[in-house]
Amino acid sequence: MASANILDDLEWRGLVAHSTDLDALRSALGERSVRFYVGFDPTAPSLHMGNLLQIVTLLRLQRAGHTPFVLVGGATGMIGDPRDSGERTLNPEETVQAWTERVRGQVEPFVSFEGDNAATMVNNLDWTAGVSAIEFLRDIGKHFPVNRMLARDVVRNRLEDGISYTEFSYVLLQSMDYLHLHRAHGVELQIGGSDQWGNITGGVELIRRADGDRVHAFVTPLVTKADGTKYGKTEGGALWLDPDMMSPYAFHQFWLNVEDEKVVELLKLFTFLEHGEIEDLAAQTAEKPFLRAAQKALADEVTTLVHGAGETAGAKAAAAALFGGGELTTLNAGSLAGALAEVGVLEVEAAQMPSVVDLLVGSGLAKSKGEARRTIAEGGAYVNNVRVEDPDLIPSEADLLGGAWLVLRRGKKKIAGVRAT
Repeated sequence: MASANILDDLEWRGLVAHSTDLDALRSALGERSVRFYVGFDPTAPSLHMGNLLQIVTLLRLQRAGHTPFVLVGGATGMIGDPRDSGERTLNPEETVQAWTERVRGQVEPFVSFEGDNAATMVNNLDWTAGVSAIEFLRDIGKHFPVNRMLARDVVRNRLEDGISYTEFSYVLLQSMDYLHLHRAHGVELQIGGSDQWGNITGGVELIRRADGDRVHAFVTPLVTKADGTKYGKTEGGALWLDPDMMSPYAFHQFWLNVEDEKVVELLKLFTFLEHGEIEDLAAQTAEKPFLRAAQKALADEVTTLVHGAGETAGAKAAAAALFGGGELTTLNAGSLAGALAEVGVLEVEAAQMPSVVDLLVGSGLAKSKGEARRTIAEGGAYVNNVRVEDPDLIPSEADLLGGAWLVLRRGKKKIAGVRAT
């Protein structure tokens, strides 16, 4: 039996930004296992923070007894949802197919494919590829008044600079997905991000017009920083879930460094901590923000969800070891490399290893050899957390961590990596 309270929990967490009839949705979620779907377009080689919010919301619904259909858009990914500015570059078909498999592989570990409410993976290319242009216009296009399509915010914003018919028609493709899943599998709820509200309600309306059926939808909020700008962007790009595109160390650090003003909101949105646990962390943040208890819990919970407990432990150990609070030699090569990539890495030839003075200058930790020598003389230079006393010291092969790495530190907080090749 599906949980009667799941919508209450979703609302408490702030996960319902817009919805169709909430009373009807509450009734459906309380009466039976509702079949629902969420889609992911492969417009990049990895999912990101915004997608993670949909995955977590999907998991909440499945754990409450509802039945997920996870759609990877092999068809819609070849078009791409219109953006507020600028036409998307259409990716080659083979690229979209490769990214489709990558995205599918990223989502699969999160959901359960067993039990009475087992998840089903689908690809909209399977039911879209065989539809002719005439069939699409007759069966789908006739249900979409152009004046309503023009009223959509993203379209209205693009009209002056221009929007292609391809992107203009994206809403029809996504709406057709909902109609197909409703007819073929009895899906009656779609979830997504708030930027998808127009597309999602297009599907709700298509089902009403085409079949006369009433279905449901809700979208999660856009997650923003305290200053109102979008989360999910870092200096290195998007907050990717793929560990090859963003190391678990960098991922953990991102969550560890969120603002006090936003941390409770993010705990509610992205973690499975109970209400009481989150309220306790909120109180700790208000009373002793310098302890960063909420940020530590957030970073640990989300990193473990995405990368596993082992990578979380590695990220924490790497952070502690880099700043002198742990043993560098116990770190695995992946954790060490991921951590040093965030602080900057100087590449050197192992056979021609420079002196510590030259390493400090080459890494940017000192502006000149004179400054480097003064730092050493004052006891502020470290190699692998060991204080350097001799400015002419040349690190040996035995000093290389994992056979390739040195950790340079100036003072308590200035860190750089050295990679010997």
